[in-house]
Amino acid sequence: MSRNPGVDAAWDAVLSHRQDETRAAVAERFVDNGISPTDVASVLADMGDGLYAAAAQDDEHWTQRFGGPLVVALLAAEVSALAAHLNSRASAVRARATDGLLDDFSAVTVAARLGVSRQKVYDIARSSTSGPFIEHAPGGSHA
Repeated sequence: MSRNPGVDAAWDAVLSHRQDETRAAVAERFVDNGISPTDVASVLADMGDGLYAAAAQDDEHWTQRFGGPLVVALLAAEVSALAAHLNSRASAVRARATDGLLDDFSAVTVAARLGVSRQKVYDIARSSTSGPFIEHAPGGSHA
């Protein structure tokens, strides 16, 4: 994704998985609720593990360490947005690989190796491989 001139560089970096046209509104919502780019980056770096661990505790005030339930809801939504982006990116990679397999193997063979139906192989191969996608996931080995 490209740099969005309407968003400050710190927000642009932490929200790089968001579409350019929505990034400014998302950043504004965080700012309006006292959430910094560092706060969001921290939650995304552990893919929401800290939020989940706190939610799983038997403590009625578990959201307070993050800034309250609204902040937690916004941060959890951003983990979800990143996860959806990464899922789309992985689907694009799978589509490209599956399309390549069909150059060398029958759909029946590919289906058996992937554990899907023959028709699903064609569905996968026809999926879009266009992004834009982030190059590196938070905490990824190539970051």
